[in-house]
Amino acid sequence: MHDGDNPCLTCGACCACYRVSFYWAETDAATVMGVPADLTEKLNAFRVVMRGTNRPDPRCVALEGEVGVRVRCAIYDRRPQPCRDLPFSGSQGVREEKCDKARAAWGLPVLKT
Repeated sequence: MHDGDNPCLTCGACCACYRVSFYWAETDAATVMGVPADLTEKLNAFRVVMRGTNRPDPRCVALEGEVGVRVRCAIYDRRPQPCRDLPFSGSQGVREEKCDKARAAWGLPVLKT
């Protein structure tokens, strides 16, 4: 995780807002140090989802803590590509719509750029 005042350490909204689906070969069933396969569910012949995220009220099984207060990803170094690809809003000087929407869904303020 980022050093300093990383808002992701107190947020976790995206982990409890979106379905996280990815190619099955990202799991440790196919790749050393991949996403733990026991934390996933089959979506179709080629894709899996993080357990807990393929439902109306998603929450990733790897998310620990209370959203908006203090959280951490239990598999941060082994997280799937969709998680790696979603920066928090303002982290690169630009708004990230998915981050903003997830935070709003949890009643959290938009991060400043």
